[in-house]
Amino acid sequence: MIAIGSDHGGFELKKEVMAHLDARGLEYKDFGTYSDASCDYPVYGKAVAKAVASGECERGIIICGTGIGMAITANKFKGIRAAVGHDIFSAERSVLSNNCNVICFGERVIGKELAKKILGQWIGLTFKDGSSTPKVQEIRDIETENMR
Repeated sequence: MIAIGSDHGGFELKKEVMAHLDARGLEYKDFGTYSDASCDYPVYGKAVAKAVASGECERGIIICGTGIGMAITANKFKGIRAAVGHDIFSAERSVLSNNCNVICFGERVIGKELAKKILGQWIGLTFKDGSSTPKVQEIRDIETENMR
């Protein structure tokens, strides 16, 4: 299951992404917001990150105006590796090199068709043990040391 959330700045793109997930037959849980009324992005970044960190959901998608605030918020949670993915190569490498489990989009930065294309690539990827495994473990070690 995929956790999804947005603030008002990402609300329209979130609707497009959910329609794309529906078309692909992928299950998701919507953590809000449910309108384009002004709201604070950390509320929704937190909800999605908690769902992924707890194991309730396997991956997360969070959307705001730029994707940056959501990534910063999500990365405050142990076990979360969130990345802004505004191009296919970066989104791909976020999984293959960094075992990314939350992707962040900015509705004001990318269009809906590009977001769907990036998401289609990102969802289909799985981190595999290899040359990046020790680096991801170093990230986990830093996280353990600094997030008590």
